[in-house]
Order: sequence, then C-alpha cells, then structure tokens
Amino acid sequence: MTSALDTLRRDFGGDIIEPGDAGYEAAARSRLVAGSPAYVLRPKAVADVQAAVRFASGSGLALSVRGGGHGFAGFGTNDGGIVIDLGALAGVEVVDGGAPAGDGTHLVRIGGGATWGQVADALAPHGLAISSGDTRSVGVGGLTLSGGMGWKVRRYGLALDSLVAAQLVTADGAVVTASADEHPDLFWAIRGGGGNFGVVTSFEFAAHPTTRVFFGKVSFPATEAAAVLQGWADYLRTAPEELTSIANLANPFAGGPEAPVEIHVAFDGDDADAAEQALAPIRRLGTVVADDVELMAYADVLVEGATPPPGVHVLAHDGLVDQKSVPEALRILAEAGTSSGSPSIAVRSLGGAMSRVPGDATAYAHRQAELMVTTFTGGPAPVIEAHRPALDALWDRLAPHLDGAYANFLSTADETDVTSVYPEPTYERLATVKRRYDPSNLFARNHNVRPGQMS
Repeated sequence: MTSALDTLRRDFGGDIIEPGDAGYEAAARSRLVAGSPAYVLRPKAVADVQAAVRFASGSGLALSVRGGGHGFAGFGTNDGGIVIDLGALAGVEVVDGGAPAGDGTHLVRIGGGATWGQVADALAPHGLAISSGDTRSVGVGGLTLSGGMGWKVRRYGLALDSLVAAQLVTADGAVVTASADEHPDLFWAIRGGGGNFGVVTSFEFAAHPTTRVFFGKVSFPATEAAAVLQGWADYLRTAPEELTSIANLANPFAGGPEAPVEIHVAFDGDDADAAEQALAPIRRLGTVVADDVELMAYADVLVEGATPPPGVHVLAHDGLVDQKSVPEALRILAEAGTSSGSPSIAVRSLGGAMSRVPGDATAYAHRQAELMVTTFTGGPAPVIEAHRPALDALWDRLAPHLDGAYANFLSTADETDVTSVYPEPTYERLATVKRRYDPSNLFARNHNVRPGQMS
C-alpha cells in the first residue's frame, strides 16, 4: 500500500484528503449519508481519474464514485475505503458551434462531476435545456446513469434518452468512449445500468431548445384525496406531453395526513392559452384551496437540495405501477396518505416520450410504467425505526400492484432491489457487459450487477 500510495501521489494532480486533514469531515460524507473513508481523491483531469482507479484497483479497498452525492443509499461514500469525488470535473460546453442538428438539438459536453443546476444555468443563455431531474445539486452522472426523471420527462423522455456519448475510465484504467458507434454494448449498459461499468468523466447530450415554463402546484383538501388522485391519473394518461405532474400526499411540513393533496405541474412552454387548456382539467379535479402556478425560467424550476443535519437520516423507497394496477394502487395510497403515521408520498406520472422507447433499447427497462410511487421518511434513527412497521405494511399492500423499481429513489441495494430495478433479461445482458469491462467488480458500490460467468 505504501508503494501504491507513493505512486498515486506522483501521478495524481488533484487533492488527496485523509482523516485528520483540513476539510476531511465535509469531504468524507455524501449529501445524505456520513462516511469515514481512508482517502478522498478529487481529480482535476481525466489522467487523475485513471491514477485514482488504478490505485483503488490495487488497494483491495471499497471504492465509491461521487458526482453530486445525492444517492439515498449512500454510494458516494464508505467506511475505510476510497472515494473518487468528481466535483472538479464540472464543465458545461455547447460544442456544436451553435449550429443545431436536423432536429433542432445542440450537442453539449458536460463534466462527470457537474450538477443539474450548473447545467441549467450554463444552458439558459443559449435557450437550451436537457430533460433532467428536479433538484439543482443532484449530479448529472448519478441521475443519468440510472434513468433521469424530471419535469420534462413526458415531453423529452429520461435524461439518458438525450445521451449521445460518454467518456469513461474503466476498471483497468483505460479511457474509452461509449456511443452508438464506439463500444455500443457499453453505451447500452450505461443508459440505466448505474455506476457498474466505470467512472464517467464526461457526457455528451443532445440539448433541446426551451422556453420559460408554467410551474407550480394546485392543492385540494385531504378529504378529497381518493377522487383527486384517480381523476389526475386518468387525465394524465391523455394529457398533452408538454405537461408533467407529481401528486404529493402527507407533506410533513403542511400537516402530514391532514395536508392538502398537492398536484405539482410543469407545462413545458410559454403559451398561456395552451397552458390554461392543459391545466384546466386538473383545476376541475376538486375543491381548489391553493394555486400558485406561474410562468418562470426552466432553470428556476429546479429546487435546492438539502443536506440533513448530523444524526438525521432519510429513508426512501419506490415502486413502478403499470396501467392496469393504477386504480388499486391509488386507492391504497389515498387511504394511507390521509391516515396517522403516513410517510410523505409522491406519485409521479410517467408515459409520453419515455414510453415510446423500446424496453430493450437501453438498460432502463421499465418503459411502460404509468406511475412511480415514492415514500420518504426522515429523522434520527429511532424515529425511522418507529415508523418502519407502518412503512413496511404500506409497501406490503402495494406489492401486488407494482412492476419494478427505479434505482435513484431507493435507500437500499439488496438482491430484492436489484431484481426490481433490472428484469432478468436486462440483468443478464448487463452481466455480460460487466464481465468485459469490470470482471473483478471494482465498481460494486451501486445496485450491483455481478460479472457474468464465462460461457
């Protein structure tokens, strides 16, 4: 280890942070999870990432790769291992000289450590955007590699659907480009397969022209939850694809089970008449108690991400619902969300552009899901444990009506989670790609795909 560390110090041009160094406490933790790694490596160039990967490969220590560090499962840190923090690789550049492709998109190159807030701010002066998540400080890498659901998902699909190419450092320290023409098997795998295949040092996306958007929430009494949710889901099935929406129940900051049902909406366009026509059916779902929808810049839609105070944990879980299961799933959620002890519940409407991509075109396979249900429970560990029986009971009730899961809202990564994220044919194909690019499973801090067996 001493020799390897000496080699790292010689070859690594970034920062090496160890326990006891200034800034270690902040560097050691991800956004949501505390850690105590032996080394936090902050590369400043691709060559530094190569040196870091080679050091990790020879060390025998656990390796975490951190982009924005928002993962609920805490993949961005560890205890006693190595963290590669990509935060310094955060450039955002329009690289096509301002000349759009035939479909009006522009090629944008983004560093592997950039956040979506940085991307939105950099693209706004160009009138461009990329379908992404809904939080400014979420990393481009973590969100994209596992999917990328946000406020443009019904119009432009997942973030990974706009990905054109990526540069990775693989487990042997090599730099490769993955695209439809180069390493196409790897390109398929990184679009949904998470961080299993290497460290992505840069992404190339097709960014689309954007305008301001109508954004906000329309709220209804909790007593009308069942009717509002069913009507909302029925309408979103045929609503204009410019409209993306999330229904929130049991907001702990607005009364918990007595909180209004909040229908959050984003209409992707600045035509007031078109927005009014698209939003009118939502406003007719029940008794409107609040309505703050307004026209704003797309970059302003993304919210700031919070870091919990020390000792506070966030437990997240999600599941995907297909069309036939929607009525019963929503009935259960309306009942649970207005009952004592309910977690915070978010129901995201999907469909639209993301559903038109074939299920085997990328490693994100759940294209036909109509809704994504997510629950959040926060607090000190004793509070989490006190809520766990009710939370488990809710998910047990939902289980017969679920078909898969989305990796980015899971706090756990056990075999059940991995099976939910990756259907068997997808997993088997991923395992084959894993065997080629990471046969020793160096990149295991994720919803892990183990290298497939040689045939």
